[in-house]
Amino acid sequence: MLRIKRNCNGFTLIELLLVLVILATLATVIVPKFTRRSEQAKVTAAKTDIANLELALDTFEIDSGRFPTNSEGLRALVIKPSNADGWKEPYIKRGVPKDPWGNDYVYKRPGQYNKYGYDLFSAGPDGQRGGDDDIKNWTEDRY
Repeated sequence: MLRIKRNCNGFTLIELLLVLVILATLATVIVPKFTRRSEQAKVTAAKTDIANLELALDTFEIDSGRFPTNSEGLRALVIKPSNADGWKEPYIKRGVPKDPWGNDYVYKRPGQYNKYGYDLFSAGPDGQRGGDDDIKNWTEDRY
């Protein structure tokens, strides 16, 4: 009887399934860590933007003797309002930024929380004002 020798150099189905299970397990552990990191980076970017906008608003107030009105909003930092004597130059070079989630920063003067100044905030990741995820220029425990 003649024997034919087979050369099987491939992977078995069980080996392939085992590799897929290992990859899926690693993905379920690693992917959430990266998504939380990117969300933390966006929150940090929003806090930085608010700090920069506060600096620009304070400089506007020093030069003009007042903060922008609600109708002027943050645009007053880039385009001179008609009644802003002492306005020197754009206080923000690249225009008013949007928050990391693509929404406008909210400016209110006078502020509800900063009665003698202004409230400045981002609605955060959910885009809804008033949640725990809002990034703001006040702390509620002060009041």
